[in-house]
Amino acid sequence: MQFRAGVVAVVTNASGQVMAFERSDVPGAWQLPQGGIDVGEATGDAAWRELREETGLGPDQVELIGEYPEWTIYEWPPEVRDGGRRHARQRLGQVQRWFVFRVRDDTVEPTPDGVEFGAWRWVEPRWLVDQVVEFRRPAYQRVLVDQVLGGLGGPGAGTRESG
Repeated sequence: MQFRAGVVAVVTNASGQVMAFERSDVPGAWQLPQGGIDVGEATGDAAWRELREETGLGPDQVELIGEYPEWTIYEWPPEVRDGGRRHARQRLGQVQRWFVFRVRDDTVEPTPDGVEFGAWRWVEPRWLVDQVVEFRRPAYQRVLVDQVLGGLGGPGAGTRESG
């Protein structure tokens, strides 16, 4: 067994909030758009594809402003690995690249796909870390709180002066 390679799309607004999505199959479970990388697909292309498929957002609504510089990794718990979807039964977990997007206008609204996601809202990154399924929390903490709030995609990102 191996890890499934994927991407995560973090959409931020000018206030540093992130766009969170409620899973259609698990009401009350919130997360970010994510998905697998197709054979031969570049990670950036996969991030744009997943964002479009799951939220309806594309280059007219958001701009890519950063990429987390490392792969994050997590193992699926036995109940997911053993009883989950087809791809979960053949994998240990996921290894992911995270991409940060900024809405071009804070009035932008996604269109959840109705398959994976049924609702969305702007949230503080720490709130989302607390709401995401437990086995994903360390990755969400590492990227959203430690990195996004710390500069990659946070308010004023790209406009800070180094000193």
